[in-house]
Amino acid sequence: MESKTFAIITDIHSNFASLSKALSIINKRKDIDQIICLGDCFALGPQPQETLEKLQSISDCIFIRGNHDRYLIERIWEDEAPSLEGMDPNDPICQAIVKNEKWTANILGSEGEKFCSAMKIAHREIIDETLIEFTHAWYKRDDHPPSLEEGLKWKNCLADLNPNVKNFIFIHGHVHVPRHQVIENLTILCQGATGLPFDRDQRGSVAFLKIENNKINWDVIRYNYNTKETTKQLEKTKPPFYTNLKNTIKFASIRNDL
Repeated sequence: MESKTFAIITDIHSNFASLSKALSIINKRKDIDQIICLGDCFALGPQPQETLEKLQSISDCIFIRGNHDRYLIERIWEDEAPSLEGMDPNDPICQAIVKNEKWTANILGSEGEKFCSAMKIAHREIIDETLIEFTHAWYKRDDHPPSLEEGLKWKNCLADLNPNVKNFIFIHGHVHVPRHQVIENLTILCQGATGLPFDRDQRGSVAFLKIENNKINWDVIRYNYNTKETTKQLEKTKPPFYTNLKNTIKFASIRNDL
């Protein structure tokens, strides 16, 4: 019987302090076979360059592209009426986030664009009789994860193509809140967010998935990190949308204040 343990980070959003703490937790373990990052590495947070360098230093990591990583590649701010995730392009919140994307891209430069372009859309592994799919939101789109009904259709399609698979696991990021749904032989998981939680819990998250004897062990570690340092960096750099981001860090929820 095969056995494999994954360490998962997601939705870092240039929160260097939280990323550093997450990696220190991962590095203390000796049983990690693969590190996976589920995307949205950059934009919104105060330290994109430091975040890029830290991610580049990971010796073996599979990087999945998030919608914010895609915005940097597409240079969304150059669109005639830039919008993201269905927001009204005239909404001041939308406009501030688009400005933040441009600010982030200017700091990261060509090296950051190259890093994001090399990311995968999804990653799939089969371990014994268990199939695992890792994406930012879904392989069909990067800004909305699958509903339970969509997940079941996906599972049934793959079951026909992989008759020896007995368990299906779908792991995504993007929503910044935990998700753990099980129906039939399908498990859908989200740990929340490493760098920008939205579940009113300031703590970052790192997840560990262990598959052994076709049993699923999902362990989410919530950790305290130096939120004051992240806020200090936001005050220092003052990126577009930074007032909102300070309050998002403080309250761990989506904020609409500019």
